[in-house]
Amino acid sequence: MQRRDFLRFAILTPIAAATPLARGATEKGPSVEPVPDGKHHRFELSHRQFLLDGAPFQIRSGEMHPARIPAEYWLHRIRMAKAMGLNTIAVYLMWNSFESEPGVFDLSTGSRDFARFIELCKQEGMWVYLRPGPYVCAEWDFGGLPPYLLRDPSIRVRTKDDPRYMQAVQRYMDAVAPKLAPLMASRGGPILMMQIENEYASFGHDLDYLLRLRAMWQQHGIEGPFSISDGLSQIQKEKTYVPGAALGLDGDTDFAGGQLIAGEAPVWVGEGYPGWLTHWGDPDFQTGDYAATLRRLLAEGRSFNLYVVHGGTNFGFTAGANANNDYSGFEPVITSYDYGAPINERGEATPNYYAFRALIAPHVTHRLPEPPPAPATMRFADVDAKPYASIWDNLPPAKLVKKPDPNEILFAQDHGMVMYRKTLQTGGMLHIEGLRDYGTVFSNGKYLDYLSRVNKPGLHVTQHVDIPPPANGAGAVLDILVDSFGHVGYGQAIYDFKGIVGAATLDGDEMMEWQAHSLPLDEQYLDGLPPMTDTSTIRPGMFFKATIKLEELGDCYIDMSAWDKGYLWVNRQLLGRYWRIGPQQRLYCPASWFVRGHNELMVFDMHRVSATPIRSSDRLKG
Repeated sequence: MQRRDFLRFAILTPIAAATPLARGATEKGPSVEPVPDGKHHRFELSHRQFLLDGAPFQIRSGEMHPARIPAEYWLHRIRMAKAMGLNTIAVYLMWNSFESEPGVFDLSTGSRDFARFIELCKQEGMWVYLRPGPYVCAEWDFGGLPPYLLRDPSIRVRTKDDPRYMQAVQRYMDAVAPKLAPLMASRGGPILMMQIENEYASFGHDLDYLLRLRAMWQQHGIEGPFSISDGLSQIQKEKTYVPGAALGLDGDTDFAGGQLIAGEAPVWVGEGYPGWLTHWGDPDFQTGDYAATLRRLLAEGRSFNLYVVHGGTNFGFTAGANANNDYSGFEPVITSYDYGAPINERGEATPNYYAFRALIAPHVTHRLPEPPPAPATMRFADVDAKPYASIWDNLPPAKLVKKPDPNEILFAQDHGMVMYRKTLQTGGMLHIEGLRDYGTVFSNGKYLDYLSRVNKPGLHVTQHVDIPPPANGAGAVLDILVDSFGHVGYGQAIYDFKGIVGAATLDGDEMMEWQAHSLPLDEQYLDGLPPMTDTSTIRPGMFFKATIKLEELGDCYIDMSAWDKGYLWVNRQLLGRYWRIGPQQRLYCPASWFVRGHNELMVFDMHRVSATPIRSSDRLKG
């Protein structure tokens, strides 16, 4: 069962019988609610409740991820959460957003400066619940683990028993822990509690692995308190509760059942879902209905974390995917991480926001601040993007391979595309075992069909392509251009190598001896694209360009509904993927990605060959 199915089912579990409010609390909330003020504070897990400086404390948390939010909007989103009545921000740290290659870290540029985000929470009087992984899930590429780990096909992740993985984890902790330790509440910072890994019981059963991670954080001067977060039935089965840790229930409210596991440690809602994630090919954007559950949590004085209060965007290649444990049922996550959250993708308050704010307000003693206005929007005139360059004219030198192995192993390439080429002396029925994740097939430059790992309504999905026999007895060049979605980030299918990972056969016979071309679609590759001069050989697999002139800047959504499948860059920054099967047809672009004057829009589309319109809107849908 996939994460989306299991936890959505768990949401339906009724809340256990009401229990007394935490000691020292009233129906109107505590008399004075402490805020981070630069002084040392003592946060404890005792008598089945959270204690802050010795007094009962209710965590009212909403999750948002700095990596999914333009840094210039961090303060706005934090203030939005505060105005809804929350007192805590839950923060995932995505390891792979910091370490691009082994030992190559960036903890300061753009949305990577997590220490600054946490300081902003403190500045705004908001506590922080930190979830640093090393694995986070989060519908993020490879669950936050760095894809470079997959360059070794024998590696095992999320285990203490593979020294290669644990050495990488140690390197990650060595990099981030010195920034985190001074931000703990016990040292004057806003971090109340740190989570160990994430939803481990859905993957493994080695409690010693979690204990090792806790010890590693402690060796870096982070003494806790610590928490874990998981599905209740999974942790009951796998017995991976870390003694003394707060037990966060994901999509569940059976506190009595959780308390049987946690003893005297507090049990709380580690993830409560006001919305849900959306995959490519879903019939519509997912939504949720959490008002009744939130009302009960507040009445009982229960601590909770809304996952998410604000989702943001899977910019670039960061969107992850889900799949069954046997790698079937592959479902890539869309570029938007709007999630049906109370604060939408571009920072607007939704009806749920105001409903939740009205529910929370009577349970706090202070008057809630007014929500800040959403950032300004803009629209631009429709513009045609015209063919600019062909990927076929810009193939890097080929690597000769016996068989078409995955991108990660052939080229140490984490994302993007790979083109596999072979000259055939005969035609036949092409079948590819393990194409990940979408491929277009050509014979002598003529487009034949596409193959897709995703099987959704509206897709013509075939497992075979009929390759015509070469004309006049000459050889025919078979090209297979393979595009990848994000790596699976949940469950046993996490070893999600990309490209072609199995046999490619023609009439049942495996084909050997291929040429493979690496197409990472990174900045270096894009910078090397010359404009095409000969348009007579245009074929699917084209880059397009358009220029828009702007006098005033604002957020906008760029409408790709006239296009098929590919990628969109604004001024050479990758917004993300689009795909005609939807439900997302518009990509969010923050104002800061534009400049006054001329702006370049670049598109790579796997199917379009002629000028195609790009439009704008001020919202995700409607």
